[in-house]
Amino acid sequence: MIMPLGCHVAATEWQPMPDRILVINPNSTDAVTRAIDDAMAPLRITGGPAIHCVTLREGPPGVESQSDADAVIAPLCRAIRDAEPETAAFVIACFSDPGLFSAREATGKPVLGIAECGILTALTLGHRFGVISILARSVPRHLRYIAAMGVG
Repeated sequence: MIMPLGCHVAATEWQPMPDRILVINPNSTDAVTRAIDDAMAPLRITGGPAIHCVTLREGPPGVESQSDADAVIAPLCRAIRDAEPETAAFVIACFSDPGLFSAREATGKPVLGIAECGILTALTLGHRFGVISILARSVPRHLRYIAAMGVG
């Protein structure tokens, strides 16, 4: 069955989906969320979906370690479940994609991680890619994720 964009099947009837993408910064730093929001400006087009950027208040100031990434999973999933009725898709706006798989279990809506999307897009442009990390202690976590994706 082919479905028009913006619709999903519920029972046997078509229902329009909400026209909003929620971009979640899983750290609690508002300055980061503002920068993400500014970066979204070119994607906000007339007739396109609304793009809302929010800060996960329960998150650490920065997702720097595996423990930080693990700690955001439960509050991230709660935020997604709470916003699900008025949201068409979710974006986890942190390069390590913390909680991505749990978030996908928390909703039937699309959940995209910027690392997964960025890496897979980079591979369409060439055979190799690089990642620049602002913290040396994040590098092992990034390398584990890239290896787990099978694209190391």
